[in-house]
Amino acid sequence: MTLAEQLRAALRQGHERELDLTSPETRDPRIEDGMVLAPAAVLVAITDRPDPGLILTQRSARLRKHPGQIAFPGGRVDEGDADEVAGALREAQEEIGIPPHLVEIIGTSDRYHTFTGFDIVPVLGVIPPDLPLLPQESEVDSWFELPLSYALNPANRIRKSIEFEGFKRYYYEIMWQDRRIWGVTAGILANLSRRLGHDPSPA
Repeated sequence: MTLAEQLRAALRQGHERELDLTSPETRDPRIEDGMVLAPAAVLVAITDRPDPGLILTQRSARLRKHPGQIAFPGGRVDEGDADEVAGALREAQEEIGIPPHLVEIIGTSDRYHTFTGFDIVPVLGVIPPDLPLLPQESEVDSWFELPLSYALNPANRIRKSIEFEGFKRYYYEIMWQDRRIWGVTAGILANLSRRLGHDPSPA
Protein backbone atom coordinates (compact mmCIF):
# COMPACT_ATOMS: atom_id res chain seq x y z
CA MET A 1 0.00 0.00 0.00
CA THR A 2 1.38 3.40 -0.97
CA LEU A 3 1.72 6.30 1.45
CA ALA A 4 -1.16 8.07 -0.28
CA GLU A 5 -3.38 5.00 0.08
CA GLN A 6 -2.49 4.64 3.76
CA LEU A 7 -3.26 8.29 4.48
CA ARG A 8 -6.49 8.21 2.47
CA ALA A 9 -7.72 5.17 4.40
CA ALA A 10 -6.73 6.68 7.76
CA LEU A 11 -8.42 10.00 6.94
CA ARG A 12 -11.59 8.26 5.78
CA GLN A 13 -11.74 6.18 8.96
CA GLY A 14 -11.03 9.27 11.03
CA HIS A 15 -13.97 11.16 9.56
CA GLU A 16 -16.21 8.16 10.24
CA ARG A 17 -15.41 8.44 13.97
CA GLU A 18 -17.19 10.87 16.27
CA LEU A 19 -14.47 13.01 17.81
CA ASP A 20 -14.90 15.58 20.56
CA LEU A 21 -13.42 18.57 18.76
CA THR A 22 -14.71 21.31 21.02
CA SER A 23 -15.26 24.83 19.72
CA PRO A 24 -11.94 26.31 20.94
CA GLU A 25 -10.15 23.51 19.05
CA THR A 26 -11.51 24.64 15.68
CA ARG A 27 -12.83 28.16 16.20
CA ASP A 28 -11.34 31.26 17.82
CA PRO A 29 -13.60 32.14 20.79
CA ARG A 30 -13.55 35.83 19.84
CA ILE A 31 -15.59 35.12 16.69
CA GLU A 32 -19.10 36.50 17.10
CA ASP A 33 -22.22 34.90 15.67
CA GLY A 34 -22.97 36.24 12.24
CA MET A 35 -19.36 37.13 11.46
CA VAL A 36 -18.70 36.43 7.79
CA LEU A 37 -15.57 34.39 7.19
CA ALA A 38 -13.66 34.39 3.91
CA PRO A 39 -12.86 30.99 2.35
CA ALA A 40 -9.23 29.97 2.67
CA ALA A 41 -7.22 26.78 2.24
CA VAL A 42 -3.79 25.44 3.15
CA LEU A 43 -1.84 22.57 1.66
CA VAL A 44 -0.68 19.95 4.15
CA ALA A 45 2.08 18.68 1.86
CA ILE A 46 3.49 15.31 2.95
CA THR A 47 6.69 14.02 1.35
CA ASP A 48 6.61 10.47 0.00
CA ARG A 49 9.59 8.92 1.73
CA PRO A 50 10.08 6.02 4.24
CA ASP A 51 9.91 8.58 7.06
CA PRO A 52 7.40 11.06 5.60
CA GLY A 53 7.92 14.76 6.17
CA LEU A 54 5.64 17.77 6.35
CA ILE A 55 6.42 20.95 4.41
CA LEU A 56 6.02 24.16 6.43
CA THR A 57 7.00 27.74 5.71
CA GLN A 58 8.26 30.63 7.78
CA ARG A 59 6.34 33.72 6.82
CA SER A 60 8.26 36.80 5.79
CA ALA A 61 9.22 39.10 8.65
CA ARG A 62 8.07 41.99 6.43
CA LEU A 63 4.42 40.91 6.32
CA ARG A 64 1.84 43.01 8.17
CA LYS A 65 -0.05 40.00 9.54
CA HIS A 66 1.65 37.18 11.46
CA PRO A 67 5.20 38.10 10.39
CA GLY A 68 7.79 35.38 10.93
CA GLN A 69 5.30 32.75 12.03
CA ILE A 70 5.39 29.11 10.94
CA ALA A 71 2.56 28.26 8.54
CA PHE A 72 1.31 25.86 5.93
CA PRO A 73 1.53 27.16 2.37
CA GLY A 74 -1.89 28.56 1.57
CA GLY A 75 -4.19 31.55 1.75
CA ARG A 76 -7.47 33.00 0.57
CA VAL A 77 -9.49 31.05 -2.00
CA ASP A 78 -9.93 33.31 -5.03
CA GLU A 79 -13.06 33.59 -7.18
CA GLY A 80 -11.14 31.94 -10.01
CA ASP A 81 -10.39 28.84 -7.95
CA ALA A 82 -12.71 25.91 -8.59
CA ASP A 83 -12.74 24.97 -4.89
CA GLU A 84 -10.61 24.89 -1.74
CA VAL A 85 -8.34 22.20 -3.20
CA ALA A 86 -7.60 24.37 -6.22
CA GLY A 87 -6.97 27.35 -3.95
CA ALA A 88 -4.52 25.42 -1.78
CA LEU A 89 -2.63 24.13 -4.82
CA ARG A 90 -2.41 27.59 -6.39
CA GLU A 91 -1.17 29.19 -3.18
CA ALA A 92 1.41 26.45 -2.58
CA GLN A 93 2.75 26.94 -6.09
CA GLU A 94 2.89 30.72 -5.67
CA GLU A 95 4.53 30.64 -2.23
CA ILE A 96 7.14 27.88 -2.57
CA GLY A 97 6.84 26.48 -6.10
CA ILE A 98 5.11 23.15 -5.51
CA PRO A 99 3.87 22.04 -8.97
CA PRO A 100 0.12 21.26 -8.66
CA HIS A 101 0.37 18.26 -11.00
CA LEU A 102 2.84 16.58 -8.63
CA VAL A 103 0.44 16.69 -5.66
CA GLU A 104 -1.63 13.55 -5.08
CA ILE A 105 -4.67 14.80 -3.21
CA ILE A 106 -5.68 12.75 -0.15
CA GLY A 107 -8.67 14.74 1.05
CA THR A 108 -9.60 17.54 3.44
CA SER A 109 -9.60 17.71 7.22
CA ASP A 110 -11.41 19.78 9.86
CA ARG A 111 -12.01 23.44 9.09
CA TYR A 112 -10.41 26.05 11.31
CA HIS A 113 -12.09 29.43 11.86
CA THR A 114 -9.84 32.38 12.71
CA PHE A 115 -10.62 35.76 14.30
CA THR A 116 -8.82 37.39 11.39
CA GLY A 117 -11.82 36.35 9.30
CA PHE A 118 -10.92 33.10 7.55
CA ASP A 119 -12.59 29.72 7.21
CA ILE A 120 -9.53 27.55 6.56
CA VAL A 121 -9.79 24.14 4.89
CA PRO A 122 -6.69 21.93 5.30
CA VAL A 123 -6.04 20.00 2.08
CA LEU A 124 -3.86 16.90 2.47
CA GLY A 125 -1.61 15.90 -0.39
CA VAL A 126 1.41 13.68 -1.01
CA ILE A 127 4.33 15.13 -2.96
CA PRO A 128 7.60 13.63 -4.24
CA PRO A 129 10.53 14.08 -1.85
CA ASP A 130 13.32 16.61 -2.37
CA LEU A 131 11.53 18.94 -4.76
CA PRO A 132 13.59 22.07 -5.55
CA LEU A 133 11.24 24.44 -3.74
CA LEU A 134 11.82 28.19 -4.00
CA PRO A 135 10.18 30.64 -1.54
CA GLN A 136 8.47 33.71 -2.90
CA GLU A 137 10.48 36.44 -1.17
CA SER A 138 7.56 38.81 -0.61
CA GLU A 139 5.65 36.23 1.44
CA VAL A 140 8.01 33.50 2.62
CA ASP A 141 11.44 33.76 4.25
CA SER A 142 12.14 30.03 4.17
CA TRP A 143 10.65 26.56 4.19
CA PHE A 144 11.57 23.38 6.02
CA GLU A 145 10.55 19.75 6.32
CA LEU A 146 9.31 18.51 9.69
CA PRO A 147 9.03 14.74 10.31
CA LEU A 148 5.32 13.90 10.08
CA SER A 149 5.58 11.44 12.96
CA TYR A 150 6.92 14.24 15.18
CA ALA A 151 4.26 16.72 14.10
CA LEU A 152 1.40 14.32 14.85
CA ASN A 153 2.76 12.90 18.11
CA PRO A 154 0.64 14.33 20.98
CA ALA A 155 3.65 14.07 23.30
CA ASN A 156 5.27 16.89 21.29
CA ARG A 157 2.29 19.21 21.65
CA ILE A 158 1.58 21.49 24.63
CA ARG A 159 -1.81 23.12 25.22
CA LYS A 160 -1.50 26.65 26.59
CA SER A 161 -3.83 29.53 27.36
CA ILE A 162 -3.61 33.30 27.25
CA GLU A 163 -5.89 36.18 28.29
CA PHE A 164 -6.40 38.51 25.35
CA GLU A 165 -9.01 41.27 24.95
CA GLY A 166 -11.16 39.77 27.68
CA PHE A 167 -11.11 36.25 26.29
CA LYS A 168 -9.27 33.21 27.55
CA ARG A 169 -7.81 31.70 24.43
CA TYR A 170 -6.35 28.19 24.20
CA TYR A 171 -3.71 27.30 21.68
CA TYR A 172 -1.14 24.60 20.96
CA GLU A 173 2.60 24.88 20.73
CA ILE A 174 5.02 22.44 19.10
CA MET A 175 8.76 23.00 19.40
CA TRP A 176 11.07 21.41 16.86
CA GLN A 177 14.76 22.30 16.82
CA ASP A 178 14.70 26.12 16.91
CA ARG A 179 11.21 26.39 15.39
CA ARG A 180 8.10 27.38 17.35
CA ILE A 181 4.94 26.08 15.71
CA TRP A 182 1.80 27.44 17.34
CA GLY A 183 -1.60 29.03 16.79
CA VAL A 184 -3.60 27.99 13.74
CA THR A 185 -0.83 25.77 12.33
CA ALA A 186 -0.45 23.78 15.56
CA GLY A 187 -4.24 23.65 15.95
CA ILE A 188 -4.68 22.13 12.51
CA LEU A 189 -1.96 19.58 13.30
CA ALA A 190 -3.68 18.69 16.59
CA ASN A 191 -6.99 18.08 14.84
CA LEU A 192 -5.29 16.12 12.07
CA SER A 193 -3.52 13.97 14.69
CA ARG A 194 -6.90 12.96 16.08
CA ARG A 195 -8.44 12.32 12.69
CA LEU A 196 -5.56 10.05 11.71
CA GLY A 197 -5.79 8.11 14.97
CA HIS A 198 -2.63 9.35 16.68
CA ASP A 199 -4.48 11.13 19.46
CA PRO A 200 -8.05 9.85 20.03
CA SER A 201 -8.90 12.41 22.73
CA PRO A 202 -8.10 16.12 23.14
CA ALA A 203 -4.99 16.80 25.24
